Amino acid sequence: MAEFVLATYNINSIRTRLPLVLDWLKVNRPHVLCMQETKVADASFPEDAFRELGYFVVYKGFGGRNGVAVALMEEPDEVSFGLPDEPKDEDRLIMVKLGDLVIVNTYVPQGQKPDSPQFPYKLEWFRRLRVFFESNFSPSDKVIWCGDLNVAPEPIDVHNPKRLMGHVCFRPEVWEAFENVKSWGFVDLFRKHHLGEGGQYTFYDYRVPKAVERGLGWRVDHILATRPLAERCVDCWIDIKPRVATKPSDHTPLVAKFEL
Repeated sequence: MAEFVLATYNINSIRTRLPLVLDWLKVNRPHVLCMQETKVADASFPEDAFRELGYFVVYKGFGGRNGVAVALMEEPDEVSFGLPDEPKDEDRLIMVKLGDLVIVNTYVPQGQKPDSPQFPYKLEWFRRLRVFFESNFSPSDKVIWCGDLNVAPEPIDVHNPKRLMGHVCFRPEVWEAFENVKSWGFVDLFRKHHLGEGGQYTFYDYRVPKAVERGLGWRVDHILATRPLAERCVDCWIDIKPRVATKPSDHTPLVAKFEL
């Protein structure tokens, strides 16, 4: 069996975070790195920097906000952007195929506030994503769904569930919307290996003083896989080092290792 490593990382601006991302790739050498919030238009994406490290990279962004990218050690067989219906949100979803392996990298809308138009849009986005999976794949296929999904699914996925209840990433409507997609046939790989373990987070708000040191985080970045792949996932972990590096993103990488 061959080892296959995939990571997801909300980098919060590729131009600001490029040295950090490249250093992480040099040290860890994942086969695939899925990135969100690149915040750069396609014409300005630093593709050459990834190619110099031996990575192909596909990306979609319009500048200013959102933006997704996937760096791969081998050239993908197929690439598509966005959802099939309007608005396509091409800067929020990339699908790549490597042989019979499908990787769907998403940056799910955050939702802003429960009473804002962006919140029902978020719920509808999850519904549309479920349709996307149903229409294109089967749970028996090898599919990975990952990214910044802007949902903390369980109380142990936030540092203070009582106080944070009602936030657009931590409330019943979002849990239900997320579960609707997950129930199509996905397994949460981090929870497969860390069942019931709290205190491990992928996001630490810049606005919270010493958030990492105080353990004041959220687990809103996820790697999920259909059962044929989940059964071959031998580990999944959060790498906290980039979050405490110089000029960090407010997120940090989540990594999964498979024996394929």
